[in-house]
Amino acid sequence: MSNPTLSAIVAGAFAVAVGTLAATSATAQSKAHMEKMMKEKQAQTMKAMEGGKMEKCFGVALKGQNDCFAGAGTTCAGTSTVDYQGNAFKLEPKGTCTTMNTPKGAGSLTPKA
Repeated sequence: MSNPTLSAIVAGAFAVAVGTLAATSATAQSKAHMEKMMKEKQAQTMKAMEGGKMEKCFGVALKGQNDCFAGAGTTCAGTSTVDYQGNAFKLEPKGTCTTMNTPKGAGSLTPKA
């Protein structure tokens, strides 16, 4: 193999390695940003509930629009996988949850199976 060809191969491999490191760093930064956003949303949810004017209403959130602490498979805001998921909740004004009707029935103050 000629010296220029070998140099081109080495340069190409180096470029791929640098690109991979940059992508890995961007992925780590993105993950850290998502974790920060989830913690902020969690704090907002807790603050809203502390006021006593809001309550968890299960089974009324649309896909990806639930609030934090929704249960297994839904670790935080926006992680519900289907509309009206039984273990996903939205914060709703106190006293309104069980009067809300969805295609899957009324809202619930406890997780639905």
